[in-house]
Amino acid sequence: MAKKSSIQNDLKRRLMVVRKKTTREKLRKTFRDRKLSEEERLNAMFKLSEMPRNSSRVRIRNRCALTGRSRGYYRQFGLSRIALRKLASEGLLPGVTKASW
Repeated sequence: MAKKSSIQNDLKRRLMVVRKKTTREKLRKTFRDRKLSEEERLNAMFKLSEMPRNSSRVRIRNRCALTGRSRGYYRQFGLSRIALRKLASEGLLPGVTKASW
């Protein structure tokens, strides 16, 4: 099980990304628009750099829905490899079977 603080920090980041998404997109669009003056584009760049780091989508970490583990994460299931194996062996994941050849 991951530390509760790291799970909470990730949840805070996710909320901040959602809240600041529109302003960040507007600033990025302004910054990339070549039709605007250099001053307007630089101003948008400075405002973008002043935004909180945790409002960036890149800072979100994929975590297991059950344990909060960040490594060995399977996107298709939203689980870590350990939780996936446990649930699959118990037959709780429909359509997942043990490989045999």
